[in-house]
Amino acid sequence: MFDDFLSDDDAMLEKNLASVQLGTPDRQQHGDPLRTFKVTQADHDPVLLLRTFYQRLFPYKTFYSWLNYSNAEPTKTFTHREFSFTLANDIYIRFQSFNDLPAFKKEIERLQPVKMDLGAIYTIRPKERKTVNEKAFRPLEKEFVLDIDMTDYDEIRTCCTGGDICHKCWTFMTLAIKVIDACLRDDFGFQHILWVYSGRRGVHCWVSDERARQMDNESRKAVIGYMEVIKGGAEVQRKVKLMKILHPSLERSYKTIEPYFESLILDQQGVLDTKEEWTKMVSILSDANIRDQLNNEWSNNPSLSGAEKWDQLVQAVHQSRNEFDSITRDIQLQYLYPRLDSNVSTNINHLLKSPFCVHPKTQRVCVPIDPENCDNFDPLAVPTLMTLNDELNKLAMGTSDSERKIPDYKKTSLKPYIDIFENFVNGLLKETQRAKRDQPDHSW
Repeated sequence: MFDDFLSDDDAMLEKNLASVQLGTPDRQQHGDPLRTFKVTQADHDPVLLLRTFYQRLFPYKTFYSWLNYSNAEPTKTFTHREFSFTLANDIYIRFQSFNDLPAFKKEIERLQPVKMDLGAIYTIRPKERKTVNEKAFRPLEKEFVLDIDMTDYDEIRTCCTGGDICHKCWTFMTLAIKVIDACLRDDFGFQHILWVYSGRRGVHCWVSDERARQMDNESRKAVIGYMEVIKGGAEVQRKVKLMKILHPSLERSYKTIEPYFESLILDQQGVLDTKEEWTKMVSILSDANIRDQLNNEWSNNPSLSGAEKWDQLVQAVHQSRNEFDSITRDIQLQYLYPRLDSNVSTNINHLLKSPFCVHPKTQRVCVPIDPENCDNFDPLAVPTLMTLNDELNKLAMGTSDSERKIPDYKKTSLKPYIDIFENFVNGLLKETQRAKRDQPDHSW
């Protein structure tokens, strides 16, 4: 009889869950069950590891304070937010919503999603959308988000392809954080910006200022259009063509990335080392005579370094125009400027992977990145489910009563990333409290 009260999505979910092994570990009669449960070294089962992560390590309170924009009673920014879960066996559930933190935590521990995405805040609680007219259910606001994926650099990087990354190509992500973070803060005045490692091959950005959250799709397109420099698909050779005198924002970005050109592009990526690679750069030049000249020179002198070839290219361009030609600067921007996925940013109801979920393929936690210290961020050293479990097992061997009062995640390698997240959320909460104090009191 209770089936009559289930929505179509809930009924389908219950049916699907019957085929997925879920649940919580066996409870012990004495002690804290979440602290005594242990996954042994010999039993690194992904399901058990994920269960332990959600029960002992996920920062629920701080996460709730962020999405609620308050650490007090639930607001519509939390209760009307869409959560999307991907479960084992590729079961995908959209339009989930929760009344409060305990309900959210209970469902996360029950479902143990292998992936969690965050969506917009709607006029109606997403889980109740089928109780109203379709036109009444519409998105109101969401953080302004950006997604920068390493695969968009595959035409440039030579060290890796696809989902693979290494320390060499990760520098592209470091530069992207530096350039975009400065643009968001200096040009748009945003302050509450959270950078997050995607868990595999890229970074996400969450701009949480109230002004950013309330932007409509057209405003989001305008912001992305302002920051986009690289335009054109695979068939377009020259993807950057700017005025000779750069806008101050682009001038600042160019000064940030230009020092990396020789070390990253010419040396580490070796884009001029082979004819297959240098042809990509030379083809950007519109002058066929220069293209032929450089191809012949470099083919006949294989011992030339990348820096020497670049100097020859710059000299050939300058001699042909008798003045500085912006094409050499534009080439540097084409190879180094951030490549943005505009579709993620311009649609308010577009989903994006949540911070602190776990990438299902790498088992790495999607941890925050400090933009002021992004040069030192190592994606290959990010905590994984297995390393965190090993740390918890070591803690279980000898923990004093005073240490038991400290959350488990603050006793593992997650701590520095949790600290970044807490600092970000505390800044948001202070602004929220300040805004409430500044509001006129009409109670009298």
